[in-house]
Amino acid sequence: MAFLELSHVKKSFGQVHVVKDFDMAIEKGEFISFLGPSGCGKTTVLRMIAGFETVSSGTITIGGHDLTDLKPNQRNIGMVFQAYALFPNMTVGQNVAFGLKVAGKPKAEIDVTVKEMLDLIHLGHLIDRFPYQLSGGQQQRVALARALAIRPRVLLLDEPLSALDAKIRVSLREEIRSIQRKLGITTIFVTHDQEEALSISDRIVVMNEGRADQIGTPFEIYNFPRTRFVASFVGTLNILPGHVADGASGRIEIDGQAVHACRDLARLTGRSACTVALRPEAIRLGTAGDGANHLTGKIEEVSFLGAVLRVRVRLADHAISLDMFNNPGVAPPERGSPATVTFAREDVLIVEEAA
Repeated sequence: MAFLELSHVKKSFGQVHVVKDFDMAIEKGEFISFLGPSGCGKTTVLRMIAGFETVSSGTITIGGHDLTDLKPNQRNIGMVFQAYALFPNMTVGQNVAFGLKVAGKPKAEIDVTVKEMLDLIHLGHLIDRFPYQLSGGQQQRVALARALAIRPRVLLLDEPLSALDAKIRVSLREEIRSIQRKLGITTIFVTHDQEEALSISDRIVVMNEGRADQIGTPFEIYNFPRTRFVASFVGTLNILPGHVADGASGRIEIDGQAVHACRDLARLTGRSACTVALRPEAIRLGTAGDGANHLTGKIEEVSFLGAVLRVRVRLADHAISLDMFNNPGVAPPERGSPATVTFAREDVLIVEEAA
């Protein structure tokens, strides 16, 4: 039995079904990210685990104990919010100690725990400062320390980095992951930022319209998306309509040109419509050896992105984008020039689900 289990969990607000039959089993010590666009239900699931939203149907258990109908203060769950939610009239130390005081812990224990938590986030020297005297990143670290001080069974993080600038986000997410590993605490992290989810998660739940479209490791989610939504939402992806010309050999036609997939598409034989997905980094400009796929067209656009150039090649009705390293010694391709793009059969993803 998994440590944290959500079984057939649903949430409706009147006639609006926000979460639809959500199932998941999370092991102790896992770092799980809920990834998806605004309104997909990821924060609602988090709030149901915390007890801030009631469950319309289904059950939530931790360590085999049913929490579904318990109040938030009976669940021993720590939560960090996007807006920090620190008490402005309390010092850093008092904020971290707040949950322990409410729980009636003795002062000596509170003092030891507060020092331990502030040392953990490297802010012990700011114990007497007030929130307004801290940067955004420091405030969020204090909010994390406050959530961890009560020794929660599960830590919930609701888009805790979205209000911070890019550099601070990267350093703080790495710090959160390091602390989580050190403490071994089961953690659920809600984000709409795919880079965050891919970089720090053990597993990712990609949510779409109240459902989990796919649950898997970052490697699985990025390289082997199961639905068109996951394929288009995670990473930059070329989505091209095609027809299966010969399912047994994996031959597909895209804009009148043939490419081959490495998987058997026999069940789609009969010029069945399909969707071909290709990652830009899997495509090369120019020809390659035998067995590789080739598509011809013209250079439509070249975008300078610093370390890489993103090149868009127009086939006929559709375009395909590829990434190439920026080499100062090599001139970028010119718009309007003929081009051949190459990619391996193994890089052809067939997404058969409807959009």
